Amino acid sequence: MKKITLSLAGVFLVIGSSFAQLLERLSHIPAKANVVIDTDAFNEVDDQFALVYAILAQEKLNIQAIYAAPFINKRAKSVEDGMEKSYQEIQKILELMKVKFPVYKGSTDFLKDKKTPVKSAAAEDLVDRAMKAKEPLYVLALGAPTNVASALIMKPEIKDKIVLIWLGGKAPHFNTAREYNLLQDMHSSQILFDSGVPMIQIPTEPVTSHLVTTVAELQANIGGANKISDYLIEIVKGYSPDHFAWSKVIWDIAVIAALVEPSALSYEMRSTPILTDQMTYSYDGSRQIYKVATFINRNKVFKDMFTRFKAFKD
Repeated sequence: MKKITLSLAGVFLVIGSSFAQLLERLSHIPAKANVVIDTDAFNEVDDQFALVYAILAQEKLNIQAIYAAPFINKRAKSVEDGMEKSYQEIQKILELMKVKFPVYKGSTDFLKDKKTPVKSAAAEDLVDRAMKAKEPLYVLALGAPTNVASALIMKPEIKDKIVLIWLGGKAPHFNTAREYNLLQDMHSSQILFDSGVPMIQIPTEPVTSHLVTTVAELQANIGGANKISDYLIEIVKGYSPDHFAWSKVIWDIAVIAALVEPSALSYEMRSTPILTDQMTYSYDGSRQIYKVATFINRNKVFKDMFTRFKAFKD
């Protein structure tokens, strides 16, 4: 690793080397990345699309494990129920595709504070897998980051072994960071920004909000291609009784595209924000840098994903 040479020795040399390593982690896209996927798969339909997209891109992604992330909304009666339903949905996707990967249950509750982890098989596997990794382990987080934050509390050293790509929050220039993944577990979301982990944030608005599709487009491009495509189309249909002039955002595929179709995204480097309890970003310019997506080429992502879906044979 090339070090940044500064006029003072000692501590500044160490900081320079660390900064260079951070830049390398945030900038380099490996030809094939070792990844784990943390997904609240039953919460929406975008997680299922993202998971299938990742499975169909194994020439670029070495999927080592899949974690069931917690959530709560009208589709789950409790945080634990959301995680359990996500676990079952992951298994259903794998069964429909006739593939196997290690799948671990995640947190049964959100963090109560920023010091006490919610221990789970997922968090423990992430700690173990990260500490054994010889190359950076990419953590693709598609939901509330409870499993990831818990692992960081349990073993802070994993921040030097992983790169986190998280879909959450809104763009830095928005007057609020308020977004579903972020707000569900504020303690965990704050930990991501405070931990020093190399992080790539993909905001929902105004970035992944461009990833809209329609039932007609899905049917024209992947309808009848295979069981998994038809299953996902049926879920999308269920989100509205009237599909005329109606579209659906498929947010989470952006995280997969960040590694599989990287030219589709544009980024900027910024000082990591302070995520306040009021769900706003505050900046003092002194914190570690991170990378935040500013634009996504909707057509490029969907073309790559649809091509992979259509080519898949049951």
